[in-house]
Amino acid sequence: MKLKKKSVVKPWGQFDLPKLFGGKSKKQIGEIWFEPPEAISLGLMIKYLFTSEKLSIQVHPNDRFARRQGLPHGKEECWYVLDAKPDAVLGIGLVKDVSPTKLRTAAMLGEIEQLVDWKPVQAGDFFYIPAGTIHAIGPGISLVEVQQNVDITYRLYDYGRPRELHLDDGIAVANRSGYDMSYHQQVDPSQSSVLVDGPHFRVFHVVGDGFDELTHVAATEWQVVPLEGRVKVRDLDIAASECGVCPRITDIDLSKNVRSIIACNMK
Repeated sequence: MKLKKKSVVKPWGQFDLPKLFGGKSKKQIGEIWFEPPEAISLGLMIKYLFTSEKLSIQVHPNDRFARRQGLPHGKEECWYVLDAKPDAVLGIGLVKDVSPTKLRTAAMLGEIEQLVDWKPVQAGDFFYIPAGTIHAIGPGISLVEVQQNVDITYRLYDYGRPRELHLDDGIAVANRSGYDMSYHQQVDPSQSSVLVDGPHFRVFHVVGDGFDELTHVAATEWQVVPLEGRVKVRDLDIAASECGVCPRITDIDLSKNVRSIIACNMK
């Protein structure tokens, strides 16, 4: 199945999109989602993000907390950076351990920006973002995000934008310390690799027509986003900038000229 592409206008989005998405846009596009038909529910969502300003400083809950809110599960996600301006940064984790009171005060006074660990990034950087990680995406970045498909975000700070903050829940779920850099890797565009091997989902960077690690994973939901070239998903042609979904990895026909992000839901 080829998923429907949806462009989402955001105040922090970009007018100059990659050529795959048409280049110049009359609207400020921040996200491009891939959505299934209404009757189908997917465990994962893959989307592109394009930023011209900082996104809110936010955090997502784990399964236990989310279920107490009546949701099926929490939210973990990961980012593969496609392009970044020379001064681009991602905010991931804090520069030091803080108490809940200190975090709340910093968020209310606008000082939380100084607590966030802003990491320089470049194309090929990959970061896994466990639930509870305080994070933000800076300006001048294009990336692919793979996430658990649930709408739950707690904003801690939004640079004065008129949107609701969620300090009580956000502080309750936040890991108030630094980021574990073992979740980061620099992806070699010429090599296949495992990007995430987690309990919620797995993500692979696949170059060419095969990657043995894929064949050992038992999952019933697979999504593929070609970064370069085209793939066949159950005989449907999926081009770069598109997303296909299928129940078996054997439904994805890779070619030697394709480079893809492939993700599978483990729940």
